[in-house]
Amino acid sequence: MFNPIKYEGNLGEQYSYLIKDLYELCNNEENTIANLSNAAALLNFFLEKINWVGFYLLDEKTNTLVLGPFQGLPACVRIQNGEGVCGTSASLKKTLNVENVHNFKGHIACDGKSNSEIVIPIFRNDKIFGVLDIDSPIFNRFSKEEETYLEAFVKQLETHI
Repeated sequence: MFNPIKYEGNLGEQYSYLIKDLYELCNNEENTIANLSNAAALLNFFLEKINWVGFYLLDEKTNTLVLGPFQGLPACVRIQNGEGVCGTSASLKKTLNVENVHNFKGHIACDGKSNSEIVIPIFRNDKIFGVLDIDSPIFNRFSKEEETYLEAFVKQLETHI
């Protein structure tokens, strides 16, 4: 059972507790959708000044990212691999931390209130499985330090999908 607590300490200490909570939530569960759902809920609880957090999962048959578990307003259901921030992150297989989405060529606006976005690729068996997508109404919301911690969160999640 998840016990909501206020994460204290510096950013590194807070993320250390967050990643420990993710491990405890997912450790005895084999269902990928359940683990992604809990991960989205955990991030939504933990992160401040965001308006959407969730996953897009790669459909290899159509080479599209398909909406997975998320927290926030209804979102775009399918994103072509290579399009928008999510599709570009998946095709490049690297994190994209976009300070101002309005300056990102081809940005797909699912929520007009989003001003910055971070997308982190998720791998399974050394292949793209999907992406973690987090949007914020705040410009330049995600620092380089936080990007590193979110990547560590995804690495932990990859062991449970």
